[in-house]
Amino acid sequence: MITARSLSKSFGDFTAVNGIDFDVRPGEVFGFLGPNGAGKSSTMRMIGAVSPPTGGTLRIFGLDPATDGKKIRARLGVVAQQDELDEFLSVQDNLLIYGRYFDLPRRVCKERAAELLDFVQLSDWATKKVQPLSGGMKRRVTIARSLMSQPEILMLDEPTTGLDPQARHVLWDRLYRLKQQGVTIVLTTHYMDEAEQLCDRLVVMDQGQIVAEGTPAELIRTYSPREVLELRFPAGENEEYGDRVDGIGARHEVLPDRILIYADDGEVALKEVHGRGLDPEAVLVRRSSLEDVFLRLTGRTLVE
Repeated sequence: MITARSLSKSFGDFTAVNGIDFDVRPGEVFGFLGPNGAGKSSTMRMIGAVSPPTGGTLRIFGLDPATDGKKIRARLGVVAQQDELDEFLSVQDNLLIYGRYFDLPRRVCKERAAELLDFVQLSDWATKKVQPLSGGMKRRVTIARSLMSQPEILMLDEPTTGLDPQARHVLWDRLYRLKQQGVTIVLTTHYMDEAEQLCDRLVVMDQGQIVAEGTPAELIRTYSPREVLELRFPAGENEEYGDRVDGIGARHEVLPDRILIYADDGEVALKEVHGRGLDPEAVLVRRSSLEDVFLRLTGRTLVE
């Protein structure tokens, strides 16, 4: 569905995307993960045929976005990070007007709008104005609207940012159902649990480059031992205790509020901690997650 080779995007002297390669297969959910400024949005805009590449090659449906942008955009559904609904129109009218942009007959627009509002569980709100809806409901309206043209690829930029856990899980269910229907989904997200739940494959981007690629399970196996032991000591004493846990597990990391020990068996690592005479205030053994991988690959420093 999408093929990129040595894909680059520059803005003057700044290189936002620096020679990346990736493929998106039909029917899969493909994710772009990375900190702010990693190049995710620039890549998504190139895929969306609204920002021409500076270098390399990009093909969507086998078409070149530089010359076939209109044909490509007609086959895409796009959900931007910020909802762009007309809040003073009804939920249904937002979908009908959007469908008309694609020259769909009014009868078809009405049929699809009814089907999609049922799909996102908002049929009872069809005639209500958008303005008073909750954030999660507006997000579902936006996704329903993006599906009016029956796109072959659905692109989502941070689809659940700012939503509460219940709304996020409802959206995850709807996106999973779309995947079951054969829709190819490309998304960016800052939520590692979201990537683990939804993505068949993903790439981790940092400073415009791809630093890792694979399924969530493959990335966790490759870049992190099976478990993580979290230790909490009195405030301000982590540096001291960090030296005393050196050599336990595969590696350890000293954070302002806790020490992380990465090990194949967290309980065995904890016994060794106690064997060295250490008595942390709190202990947690958990499985390694995609977030552990993400932070190892991209670092913990904030990017402004």
